[in-house]
Amino acid sequence: MNNFKVTMSFRGTNYHGFQRQDGDLPTVQGTVEDAIYKLLGEKTEINGCSRTDAGVHANEYVFSVKLDSPISERGVVFGLNGVLPKDIAVNACERVSDSFHARFDCRGKEYIYLIHNSEIRSPFYEDTVLRSWYPIDEKKLNVACKDFIGRHDFKSFCSTDTDKTQTVREIFDFNVSRQGDIVRFSVSGDGFLYNMVRIMVGTLLFINDSKLPADAIPEIIKACDRTRAGKTVPPHGLYLNKVFY
Repeated sequence: MNNFKVTMSFRGTNYHGFQRQDGDLPTVQGTVEDAIYKLLGEKTEINGCSRTDAGVHANEYVFSVKLDSPISERGVVFGLNGVLPKDIAVNACERVSDSFHARFDCRGKEYIYLIHNSEIRSPFYEDTVLRSWYPIDEKKLNVACKDFIGRHDFKSFCSTDTDKTQTVREIFDFNVSRQGDIVRFSVSGDGFLYNMVRIMVGTLLFINDSKLPADAIPEIIKACDRTRAGKTVPPHGLYLNKVFY
């Protein structure tokens, strides 16, 4: 049996997140597992590096899978791309040790959130970038977001629907930048809670809109109270961008 580390990208618009769910709801995991069965005739479970919410995308997503087939790494890439739908693509594959697990061996992730900051909507960004017509001061937010960096209890930035009891995480870096009408929020850390990035971005937008003071983040972190933070922005602007091992 071979253990493979597979890197893929996907557009999450048509999926109810990565993880397979009960019923007939389409998920990325279920779609990939079905593709493996079509290609190799093997029923297997893939181990993803992370859960993603419905509508969230990935530029880089890693899963591990153990296969009985003698298929090569190149065979995995081109074979799966031949049977997967067009909104999921396998980019790379390598054989790894039997002990490798995409989730448990992951040391960190980088997410990006994209906002089309324009009064005029673009038909090309409809379900891949959030549009906000209100002017965004990316320089102001690039200063404010630095208060997220470090090891903190991020309970204030976690959905109340979470099943996590341990809410301490370390943020390695956070940057806000602009290229034309696109404002990019980029955050990396050792792990993220349910809706954490979307709430962080929503809190920064509250700061931008003067609904919160520019120095509000440290006090919100200390409060460990979801009601103190900003809104949860929609999922379609969020991308898992990099996975660190």
